[in-house]
Amino acid sequence: MALIDLQNISKQYDTKVILKDANFTLNQGQRIAVIGQNGQGKSTLFKIIMRQVEADSGEMAIDKSLKIEMLDQQPKFKANLNVRDAIENQLTELKTAKNEYEKITNQLMTDYENEDLIRRQSELASFLEFHNAWDLDNMIERVLVEFQLKQYEYKDVNLLSGGEQRRVSLAGLILKKPDVLLLDEPTNHLDVYMVEFLEQLLLKNNFTLLFISHDRYFIDNIATSVVEVDGGVLRRFNGGYSSYLEQKSQILENMQKEHENLLRMVKREAHWMQHGITARRKRNERRKSEYFDLKQKARSNPAAIRKMSLELQREQKAFNTEEKQQNKRKMLYELDDVCKTLGDKQLIKNFTTRILQKDTIAIVGPNGSGKSTLLKIFMEKMKIDSGNFKKGDFNIGYFDQQRDSLDDNKNLMETFCPNGGDRVILDDGRNMHVYGYLKNFLFPREYLDKKVGVLSGGEKNRVALALLFTRKVDCLILDEPTNDLDIPTINILEEYLQNFQGALIFVSHDRYFVDKIAKKLFVFQGNGNIMESFQPYTEYLEIEKELKDLSSLETEISKEDNTPKVTQTAKKQTKLSYKDQREYDLLPKEIEDLEQKLESINACLMDPKCYEQKGIVAMSKELEETKEIYEQKVERFLELEELIESFNS
Repeated sequence: MALIDLQNISKQYDTKVILKDANFTLNQGQRIAVIGQNGQGKSTLFKIIMRQVEADSGEMAIDKSLKIEMLDQQPKFKANLNVRDAIENQLTELKTAKNEYEKITNQLMTDYENEDLIRRQSELASFLEFHNAWDLDNMIERVLVEFQLKQYEYKDVNLLSGGEQRRVSLAGLILKKPDVLLLDEPTNHLDVYMVEFLEQLLLKNNFTLLFISHDRYFIDNIATSVVEVDGGVLRRFNGGYSSYLEQKSQILENMQKEHENLLRMVKREAHWMQHGITARRKRNERRKSEYFDLKQKARSNPAAIRKMSLELQREQKAFNTEEKQQNKRKMLYELDDVCKTLGDKQLIKNFTTRILQKDTIAIVGPNGSGKSTLLKIFMEKMKIDSGNFKKGDFNIGYFDQQRDSLDDNKNLMETFCPNGGDRVILDDGRNMHVYGYLKNFLFPREYLDKKVGVLSGGEKNRVALALLFTRKVDCLILDEPTNDLDIPTINILEEYLQNFQGALIFVSHDRYFVDKIAKKLFVFQGNGNIMESFQPYTEYLEIEKELKDLSSLETEISKEDNTPKVTQTAKKQTKLSYKDQREYDLLPKEIEDLEQKLESINACLMDPKCYEQKGIVAMSKELEETKEIYEQKVERFLELEELIESFNS
């Protein structure tokens, strides 16, 4: 049964048609990504569902008892409320339910045959289970840490930045877990580690979710289907972003003449996804298999952990020491032992590097680690504390979210042709009519006379980017260029950047964008350390995560080894009991069967035809349950093996 059902919904503002006879259905457990060009109706669809906007026509069926909540772009909080209280205030219903459950449980100890109490206890238990609310205090603590809010825990929430306030609101909504959650660009203002944590929570807790996002990896990891809004029409595609690209490519092949440019972009995108992501997934699956094998051997052979750690470090080093082209390319920047401290926090420590013409570098790392500070040093807007910094003689093109290059009082024609005429000269020397050029950035002809000041934030970003590529520069410096851009505009940006002949330095948390564009990474690792790496960003993150996991496992085993053993006065056991021996003999085959089952489920989840037939939600749940059983079996096998070794020692 559908939780939300919209039939033949239409909405128009003045002469602009936003939605036209649109149909939309959301079932429990589905996670639907809504994509499309800005201004096409994505936010309007959300507002209609939230009853903030009334449709002009059509029918909408939503159960009145259904709790639907949306993450606001600009959350509002009560006055004099600290961050922890702002989160806890969203969880009042859950806390009340938990208190009532505990009270009834105590009553049933003396009145254990009271059917009304038993029924109410069961209702509350189901409610708390659905909302994962058994241990709220620990969950609050975890989101404070993972969303980097712990340092502001007792600070007035209204004194935080807009991005920090959105993280507070998102944290409360995730813990509250409404029946249906609507998220508009949830990954904005989150670094990659926060995004990974968000993905884990959404998948583990089986949210019913409708979300707008330009983060293509996030869509691919989370979405069970994609809805594209185009020309007032909603078109649905099964699977995540990569599956959407494949299906979209097939549709566009039938419209090649009319959509030649779009088809070319989609085909390039689909090709990159196929050759970039599939290969990486295979490598990651291999590592996961090795990690499972390692855990089986770990307690009997702790040296295996160190061996795998060294192998991962060697692999990372192989990327990082990749042969660098020392040719006659122009040197733009040279840094030697550069250090920079702000307040009491060292952001850059002994950083040495050279940046040459045609280098393409992504600056990545957690929020607040110093990435924007490094950009300011490159822009000579901030001085270093120590070391040597040299900048060559070249022109810089700079883009950030402030859009300082735009004049709100000028129209688009005046912005691109300030000296008159109707043509623009691009950075590669091409001479184009201004409309022909702006059409590439998805602007219709009627926009040429519009003032910049009346454009939306996303449209202004498109203007700023288009203007950037009309300037003759040797180096582009971009600060979070994909924020507030829709996916079609990001595709255009990527195409221009891939054809750009100068150096490119950019800060971004968009993993997909970084993987696709960057040829080198400056990774902020904390405490001022910056690693220079030539590997894809997602590959770096995967290895980083595995090294942390191995370090935790090594620490755990070390603690177990140092735990004092209790002296037994009873007769020492010299062999396994019959039951244990029987279990030990059967476990290898059970573990092998579970491994094959895991491979089968993972293969199905990679095949749209398979998971559409069986249901991706059911398959994901089966995968988690099988993994849990597998881990339990492996742990039990290791326990018994350790017992046998103790008998033989």
